[in-house]
Amino acid sequence: MPKSKAIITIQNVVASATLNQKVDLNAVVKGYPGVEYRPEQFPGLIYRMDEPKVVILLFASGKLVGTGAKKEQDVHDAVHKLHGILEDQALIFYE
Repeated sequence: MPKSKAIITIQNVVASATLNQKVDLNAVVKGYPGVEYRPEQFPGLIYRMDEPKVVILLFASGKLVGTGAKKEQDVHDAVHKLHGILEDQALIFYE
């Protein structure tokens, strides 16, 4: 039987980040009805971004987890895009 090399493909990039400020998750839900937030079940807000295609779990502390990306750059782009959205809508509280 001939030897073959393993074929490796990246299917899912998971990354954590922090926005270094507090986020009002209830206000985010009001401004973006497509997000999921059920604090009695899970303390984070689930934001499914279409472009880049990344799912972000956002917490009131400003910490987040990005998952589902195919490339590391997609996670960077998604975090920067989300940060801009939250700042534009005044949903971030600087301390």
